[in-house]
Amino acid sequence: MEKTYLSIEELSTVLKLLGDRTRLDIMRYVSVDECCVCELVELLNLSQPSISQHLRKLKDARLVNEKRKGNWVFYSKNMNHPASEIINGILGHLPDGKKEIEELSNQNMRIICD
Repeated sequence: MEKTYLSIEELSTVLKLLGDRTRLDIMRYVSVDECCVCELVELLNLSQPSISQHLRKLKDARLVNEKRKGNWVFYSKNMNHPASEIINGILGHLPDGKKEIEELSNQNMRIICD
């Protein structure tokens, strides 16, 4: 596999985005499974407008993908982003968020769309 290089500006932008705790948490969760805004509101105990603002920044930087399912919009980590390897390295030093997502499922608070 060929190594992808980022410009200093590109990497600086990614690191600045991940320097915010909320966006770092969002990336932890969407790396485990796709999540909608309402699930992230529950997981992070923040308002919907706040979560939406952070997601917009991550989406503008192409760090997350957006997928519509009916009335819901789900977000997932963009595995094809040039900084994906770096992001994985950073997230590898944090708890992965699986436990919290499972707890949300156990409380029947996950949105299931097929």
